[in-house]
Amino acid sequence: MAAIDLDRISGLIKPIVDRIPKTARGPELHRRIGELIENADISMRVDLKEAMDSFLVNMIKISASDIDLGGPGCNGKIWYRIFGDKNPLKLSKKLEYLETDVLLHNLLLASQRKTLLEKKNLDFSYSINLGRGKSQRFRADMYFDLDHLGLNMRKIDNTIRPFKTLGVHAEVAKAVSLKYLKYGLTLITGITGSGKSSTLDTIIDANNRTVDAHIVIIASPVELIHEPIRCVVRHREVGSDVHSFKEGAIQALRQDPDIIVIGELRDPETIMSALEITDSGHKTFGTLHTSSAIESIERILGEMPTEEQNRVRARLADVLTCVISQKLVPSLDGKRVLAKEVLIANSSVKAAIRNNNIGEIYQMLMEGKERGMNTMEQDLKRLFDEGKISKESALNYANNKSKMVQLLSEVSY
Repeated sequence: MAAIDLDRISGLIKPIVDRIPKTARGPELHRRIGELIENADISMRVDLKEAMDSFLVNMIKISASDIDLGGPGCNGKIWYRIFGDKNPLKLSKKLEYLETDVLLHNLLLASQRKTLLEKKNLDFSYSINLGRGKSQRFRADMYFDLDHLGLNMRKIDNTIRPFKTLGVHAEVAKAVSLKYLKYGLTLITGITGSGKSSTLDTIIDANNRTVDAHIVIIASPVELIHEPIRCVVRHREVGSDVHSFKEGAIQALRQDPDIIVIGELRDPETIMSALEITDSGHKTFGTLHTSSAIESIERILGEMPTEEQNRVRARLADVLTCVISQKLVPSLDGKRVLAKEVLIANSSVKAAIRNNNIGEIYQMLMEGKERGMNTMEQDLKRLFDEGKISKESALNYANNKSKMVQLLSEVSY
């Protein structure tokens, strides 16, 4: 794979840019670029793909997790996130907005372009060939930035961490294992970039290695591909294999599953589907963009109409098994380390949910160490005591700042 050469890339793109009408704006501009790309010589399209792939190969070399390019927001530069910090690649030349528009349109199928223009956003997966039978997959999101295309791609880790590296209590290990518990809803939560997908993949892999079963994964897009070991593993990508998370969840019930993985509980319909399929006796995993166990419960209830909340509260109390809320915190070695809050839905937690006493759960987390529970603040304190993170990071990443201050003031023995 060639090194990044923006002068060469600009030269490749120029014949297409020269044919774009100067008056084209908005959707018409992007429809025209799409037509020019679709009618371009195949060798040109291959060259443009290889140009984009060179950015991604460089991403792997420099241990970046994300790449951003395109639109005014990137100012003609290629940006990489390395160990949490995002900075532009230092090159003497910039790409023009139309040049990145062409480069990004070239990544798309005609059907994907249609979706992008209709919804103004497109989630998709992308793969590059690294040679010697190796490849690298990426999760991509393409969108509009002041009438031009912007792109983020996140590298999907090809290696699955062993389950023991999660450092969870034996009770948590049992809760997420089909071998010990055949049903129940487990939530993996955190903000974007907190490692939710990696944790979920570790849990899926652990089940794939220990039980004889059928796993259905519904994702947007599909990231890491799990090879069948002891389980049949189906990967269904929203948009190409199934229309929506909700439809995928409902259809999964007719596919004889043991475990159903819903990549993101992003709307009331998908949340209700997850609760219903779990209530029917299946083991279900899902992710939420929330930063604590309590916030996750409140988010699920808050998504529902007022008149439905009592019914949903009762159902959630019945099916919830475990919540793992996590953050990636800057470590003293310049990298990042996992901090997590863990909730096991025991009888006391279930009663608190059912009776709408959600505020009581934090104290249960604080006092639940023997049952595998802990707050985010307790885990940050552990990482500080072990010399892995600074006091400032512990405070910055705490959900409850006053409790974090209190914990940090306590002497550890």
